[in-house]
Amino acid sequence: MAHTKSLGSTKLGRDSAAQRLGVKKNHNEPIGAGEIIIRQRGSKYLAGVNVRVGSDDTLYAATAGIVQYKTKHKTCFDGSRRSAKMVSVVVK
Repeated sequence: MAHTKSLGSTKLGRDSAAQRLGVKKNHNEPIGAGEIIIRQRGSKYLAGVNVRVGSDDTLYAATAGIVQYKTKHKTCFDGSRRSAKMVSVVVK
């Protein structure tokens, strides 16, 4: 006897939910304390003044203010340099 249905059955119908990563607040936007600025995997964006890093690399505001982005050159462990965006929150 067959152990599965003969028509219309598949075992490949599962898919995971999207992670909704990316920038949530842009340059010069007002933000409250504790609000998420960027959801990311890894350190593509670096935390600046008044910005904290969550356990999943999410950047969030430590205080209320205005979001500011700037480019910084960072030296890697092997001596090479990379350009990275730094996110800060400036108090009004």
